[in-house]
Amino acid sequence: MPPTDRPVVTVLAAIVVALGLVAAGWFAGRGMVQLRTGDRYVIVKGSAERIVDADLVVWPLPHGVGGNELADVQARLDANTDAIRRFFTDAGFAEGDIVVSPPRLEDRWAYAYGDNRPPERYRYSTTVSLRTSDVARALAAVRRSGVLVAQGVMIGEGSAPEFDYTRLNDIKPSLIAEATAAARDSALQFAKDSNSRLGGIRSANQGTVTISERDQSSPQVKRVRVVTTVEYFLRG
Repeated sequence: MPPTDRPVVTVLAAIVVALGLVAAGWFAGRGMVQLRTGDRYVIVKGSAERIVDADLVVWPLPHGVGGNELADVQARLDANTDAIRRFFTDAGFAEGDIVVSPPRLEDRWAYAYGDNRPPERYRYSTTVSLRTSDVARALAAVRRSGVLVAQGVMIGEGSAPEFDYTRLNDIKPSLIAEATAAARDSALQFAKDSNSRLGGIRSANQGTVTISERDQSSPQVKRVRVVTTVEYFLRG
């Protein structure tokens, strides 16, 4: 190539490179605009609730006795345990519904000396628990539990019955469907208010399922609540 033609070729090459960079920048810019447009989405939540009756009761009755003679405290604890068992069986529960935990013996003089020693050396305790699906019968027994105190059985702390609902899987699919439908209704309203069209689902999260008491006065009645979180694309 003649030397005089080399500057011309160099200039043309520079022009081609420059045009390429401009075109690349234009396409890149268009790509960013489309990406941002495609990334427009709305996050909505939907919830659904059911009021259900508990189908399981666990009722622990902790109790204990104190004294200085080991044989005496053991005999009294056994007598109280038998009294609680009779209370449950008289209420119509089967022996298989009743569980007695291993007794716990505490020698309180083992770590106390002199004037710090409590008047009673031994503390002997156990827990008799009822586990049943007969919630109505258990509630009736709870209302009559005062007869145990009248018999001299001193019930300790932690004796409140626990009510539970175990058939969550039976209602969970319909609750999720209702919560998802409620979320979609909210998304449609948002799209309408923002002059957009609702697109497909970007992501979905079932969220949490909670079981709580409907109120403090009726712990056997439960509120089951499902909350779903859904992200929908928005179209212009």
